Amino acid sequence: MFVCKHCAGHFEGEAVRDANGDEFCCNGCKNVYAYLKSQGFGEFYSKLKKGEQNLAKPSSKHFDKQSAGSMFSKLLRRDENTPFICELEVLISGIHCPACIWLNEKALSNLDGVLELNISATTSKARVLFDERKTALEEILNLIIAIGYDPKPFNEVNGAKNSLSREYYAKLIVALACSMNIMWVAIALYSGYFEGLSAGAKKILHFAEFVLASPPVFYTASVFYRSALSSLKLRQISMDVNVSLGILSVYFYSVYAMLSGAEQVYFDSACMLVTFIFAGKFLQTKATQKAAQELENISSLFVEQVMSVKNNSRIPSISEFKPCDVSEVKSGDFVLLRSGERAMIDGVVLSGEASVDNSSINGESVPVGISKDDALLSGALCAEGSVIYKATSSFQGSFLNKLSKLLSNASFARAQIEELANKISSHFGWAILALCVASFVFWSVANISAWSGASAFGVAISVLVIACPCALSLATPIATLVAMGTATKRSIVFKDAKVLETLAKCDIIAFDKTGTLSKANLKVLKEQRFLPFDDEALLALASASTHPISKAVASYILEKTCALSPFSQDALENIQNIAGKGISATYKGVKIAGGSATFIESLGVSLAGDASDSSEYYFMYDNKLVARFFLDDELREGAKASIKELKKMGLKVLMLSGDKQIVASKVASELGIDESHGELNPEQKALLIKELQKSANVVMVGDGINDILALKSANVGIAMGSGASVSAGVSDVVLLRDELEGLVFALRLAKKTFKVIKENLFISLVYNALSIPLAMAGFIIPLFAAISMSFSSLLVVLNSLRLKGQP
Repeated sequence: MFVCKHCAGHFEGEAVRDANGDEFCCNGCKNVYAYLKSQGFGEFYSKLKKGEQNLAKPSSKHFDKQSAGSMFSKLLRRDENTPFICELEVLISGIHCPACIWLNEKALSNLDGVLELNISATTSKARVLFDERKTALEEILNLIIAIGYDPKPFNEVNGAKNSLSREYYAKLIVALACSMNIMWVAIALYSGYFEGLSAGAKKILHFAEFVLASPPVFYTASVFYRSALSSLKLRQISMDVNVSLGILSVYFYSVYAMLSGAEQVYFDSACMLVTFIFAGKFLQTKATQKAAQELENISSLFVEQVMSVKNNSRIPSISEFKPCDVSEVKSGDFVLLRSGERAMIDGVVLSGEASVDNSSINGESVPVGISKDDALLSGALCAEGSVIYKATSSFQGSFLNKLSKLLSNASFARAQIEELANKISSHFGWAILALCVASFVFWSVANISAWSGASAFGVAISVLVIACPCALSLATPIATLVAMGTATKRSIVFKDAKVLETLAKCDIIAFDKTGTLSKANLKVLKEQRFLPFDDEALLALASASTHPISKAVASYILEKTCALSPFSQDALENIQNIAGKGISATYKGVKIAGGSATFIESLGVSLAGDASDSSEYYFMYDNKLVARFFLDDELREGAKASIKELKKMGLKVLMLSGDKQIVASKVASELGIDESHGELNPEQKALLIKELQKSANVVMVGDGINDILALKSANVGIAMGSGASVSAGVSDVVLLRDELEGLVFALRLAKKTFKVIKENLFISLVYNALSIPLAMAGFIIPLFAAISMSFSSLLVVLNSLRLKGQP
């Protein structure tokens, strides 16, 4: 019988040996061992040496460019601005302990081109950000195989979750069945103490208890032992170490007592310990999985193929559309959306009419009609009709994919308060072991029975079990998971758990005006024409900009001169779009420009006219000011009430706008905002945010079109409504509905979540402060210790579930 040097598995027959004479069960283990040693990762084995858990056999897979692409290319995400930077999500099969995570992180981080790496201990999911100019996809996959693990597409993780659920159900059923039967035996034994029971009958009943207690102790509780071994390998004392020591101590002491003919055994206590503790863990796991699943439901909306035609000069007929992989669709391609199909790409409708259901994205249950020139966001389900639309992004840049990415990455980051709780929990284990030993020594030296009638051994077990910091470890993660799931149901997406904590601590909230406090549905009230000009030139220029004011002017001119084509901007050359200011171009050899007063003056054209409290758009033709447009916008319903609620919450509210100061002051006055700043470009908004951050935490709320710099600069950037499709990648929170009520809900939820986390920590710390002294004093028997420990954990879970309601 041989023991493999790498996987520690026992095997018979001929061993594979290396130059040093080390024995391996196969060439795969030999090669992995040699690779780890050559790369300086030998520390991995020292982390494993204290445990006896075998490693998985190395995979025999090897990926080349074609096989890696066919299996994993759909999981790659690329930024359209930097297409060579790729993000890969992969399930690393074979990870079973912190040592495995350490090895994968060490190996992958050393690979040239890997920019960022995160591995989730709960799902074995890895997120790798890499530069494909320096390293290829197949190199990353083959490196994972080389160190002894198996990379798989992450969609297989759902199967792993179902497998885990089935395993936990089986373990719980075994524990419950054995516990119910062992209690009948225990009742018979306890009754015998009062009514008299022969020594032979007692031995038979003790053996029956031994048989019934063994399956829960060795099968059901194995989940605790695996976790405990992993902690010990890293020289840490986790809560599962305490649980494992308590269960095994009670069980093996009872075995000794049974074999030595002692009167008292604790098989029933060992069995009930396992049952109550595992039942608590089972309920915690189900609650955590359910909360996490709510964050991942959006991935079920993805489809692999759409009906598409490559970009050409005309709108294709329906018969020309062919099935195409969604990852192959590029901006400018044509896509056909039919009844029952879901849009995977953002775009603009070119022909046809349809009714689309956006409930899976923004929660709106009423279908919306779309027709020519309407925008179509990915994730919309076509309920009736069909449309042909032009893609304005690739799938990687689509709103649905950005949203999925936000939700997918939410599990990696941890709140600061969670890190603190984990540090306390990690040191707590050593202290409990010391208290356990001290209790045992005291009651042994005292040579008396505890108040509960338990021996020194029983007291020590009670201390060990009751002090497990399960509740402390659950205090933060379960609350944040439930909160993010609750937010998702209200069409609010948090980037990660850290955002909840940061948002709860913010003091100032700054709003963009157009598209955020107002509907961005501007209307031209009147126009002034100073000189004659070609209306088609203005339409072309205004249509080339995405700014709400330019779009409003384009709609006004188009409605006024119906014969003009909305796509006449094709005649423009040398287009220069200055965010938040204006746009200039050359039209048929003539220089034209349109935008704010500041922008036109910067081009050397002097402006004249009375000051107005309306938004204005100036048009310059051939270096002359030829027209001035006055526009007004409608405030959002509920905006005034929402601002009032934010003030009640103790937040300082201010408004940042690119519009004239007189317009900004007027809107701020209507909404009850005390401080407003007008005539700010995107850079100036970001600088003002940074200045405010010197004395407070700042939230920036914008529509995402001209606010990306400010959103990135703030402690928390919130993009809302239609603008979320532009800035989902840089925002910390995305409000999928065009409603400010969602912002108030998000802030209340964040504050309540932080409050619940502090309540959970208080519950767990007070529980330990009260229960540990009682256990050390001998007032609590091991069975009640198990019930108490499970109850404290369930209390934390139930308290966290309050976040499912209204904050």
